[in-house]
Amino acid sequence: MRADAKRNYDRIVEAARTAFRQRGYDTSLDQIAKDAGVGPGTLYRHFPTRDDLIDAVMQAWVDHVEDTADKALTHEGGPREVLLNWFEEYVRLISVHKGGPAKITGAMGDDASPIRTKCQVLQSAGGRVLDRLRDEDAVRDDVTPLQVARLVGGIAAVADQSELDPVAVRPMLEVVADGLLK
Repeated sequence: MRADAKRNYDRIVEAARTAFRQRGYDTSLDQIAKDAGVGPGTLYRHFPTRDDLIDAVMQAWVDHVEDTADKALTHEGGPREVLLNWFEEYVRLISVHKGGPAKITGAMGDDASPIRTKCQVLQSAGGRVLDRLRDEDAVRDDVTPLQVARLVGGIAAVADQSELDPVAVRPMLEVVADGLLK
């Protein structure tokens, strides 16, 4: 990629990151191009679809997911506290951008989704937490990372749309945790 094209790419991604955080994933792509100081054609050359742009914005987030899962695995406390800590972190991770929880949760398990690799990273991180709890014989054997991602993501989507604070979300996460634990 030429240096000027790389600069435009980076400016578009940064403008989109800010726009998605402030206005949600449905914000106008033309406005993102304007915010980045490029024309719409430049944006569409780099990102033919909205999902391609979302995928690029989420790339830096992937590394953060892995770090967060690592921290969840070292969390002090019993299985319930470990699971609830992961759930709260998961909600925080997918709620960075307005509309993010619905977008990510809706893409879970969809192999055709442009953000499927990001969803797989989330499922894998959650799977690591479930595996640890399975090793302790603390969580039901029939629970899959996809099921948990959809359940917790659904709560995050409700919280996002209703603008609930973490204190209001915690009891819902507790219900899910209690249903998963033996």
